[in-house]
Amino acid sequence: MAVDPGFWQGRRVLLTGHTGFKGSWLSLWLQSLGAELSGFSLDIPTTPSLFELSGAEAGMRSIVGDIRDHEAITAALAQCEPEVVIHMAAQSLVRRSFSDPRETYATNVMGTVNLLDAVRVKGDVRVVVNVTSDKCYENREWEWGYREGEPMGGHDPYSNSKGCAELVTAAFRRSFFEGGSTRLASARAGNVIGGGDWGEDRLFSDLMRAALAGETVAIRNPTAVRPWQHVLNPLDGYLTLAQALWDDAELAAPWNFGPSDEDARPVSWIVDELSARWPGGVRWVHDEESHPHEAQHLKLDSSRARARLGWRSVWNLDAALDAIVGWYGAYAASPDVRAVTLAQIADFSAAAAP
Repeated sequence: MAVDPGFWQGRRVLLTGHTGFKGSWLSLWLQSLGAELSGFSLDIPTTPSLFELSGAEAGMRSIVGDIRDHEAITAALAQCEPEVVIHMAAQSLVRRSFSDPRETYATNVMGTVNLLDAVRVKGDVRVVVNVTSDKCYENREWEWGYREGEPMGGHDPYSNSKGCAELVTAAFRRSFFEGGSTRLASARAGNVIGGGDWGEDRLFSDLMRAALAGETVAIRNPTAVRPWQHVLNPLDGYLTLAQALWDDAELAAPWNFGPSDEDARPVSWIVDELSARWPGGVRWVHDEESHPHEAQHLKLDSSRARARLGWRSVWNLDAALDAIVGWYGAYAASPDVRAVTLAQIADFSAAAAP
C-alpha cells in the first residue's frame, strides 16, 4: 500500500497541530493531494516558522484554538465536518516538560480526551489517527526495538504523558468505538528530522541555527542513540494507516513507524555526518553541564506496519541528511521555502510509488 491521491482528493480532513514542524509538512502534502483540509492549532510555535515561510495557510482553513478547550475542539469538528481526523497537537518538548509538567499533561492527555470525546459525541467521523511518540514506552535501555504490545511508561513528564495518551486512546476505542463506524488508531514514530525544524532544544534545529550563523553548537548527549528518520517517512505511515482504516476496522490499534535498525545512530554520528555535508562544516562541543534525564537507547520495531500495511521507510538516513542540507541551503538563499518543500514531497512520493 502507498499513499493514494485518489483517496485524498476532496477528502475532508481535520489536522490538529497543523502549524508545527510535522503539521506544516503534512498540511502541504495533504493540500498537494487535493484534500479539503482544515487545521486546528493554538498558535505559530516557532520563529522562524515553516508554516509561515511555506505559505501553508493559503491552501486550507486554519482555526486558532486550544486543544485543552473542549468547547473549542467540539466547535471545530462541527464547523469542518471531517471524515478523517489526524491528531498531532501536543506539547512535544522533553526539556520543557520538566519546567512545566502541568501544561504538558493538560495538553497531551486532556487534549486527547477532549478531542476523542468530541469525536464520540459527533458520531460521524470515519477515521481518527492519534499521533503519540516512540517515547511512550517504558524505556528499559534495550538495544532492540520496542513492539506495540510493550508496556507504556516514560521517565520524564513528556514521555509519560504520551504513554497516558496511548492508554486514553485504548480506553476510548474499547469503550465507545469498537464495533461502531469510527475507527481509532494510534501512531508512534521515531525521532523525526527534516527541513524547517526550528523547535527549541531539538538537535537539528540547534545544529542548523549554528550552521547558518557560523557558530559552535553545544551537544548535550552525544552518545544517545535514537531512531532517526526524515519527517516524510512517518507522515507517509499516518496517511497509509488512515487509508487502510477506512476499509478495515480490524486495523484500529497502535502502530509503530520507525526506521531500520541501521538508521538508529548516536547523536555524535549524526552531527559529524551533517557537518561533512554542510559547506564549511558544523563546529560542536560536548555540553557537560547537568541536564534533565534523557534515555540513552531507543529503537522501534515496525515489522507489524511493514507486514500489515505494506509500509516501509522510503528515505534512509543518508537520503534524509541530504534532503535536510538541501532544504536549509535553499532557505539560506531565500526564505521562500514553499518550492523546495513541495519539491521534496514530490521526490519522496515518486520514490515511494510501487
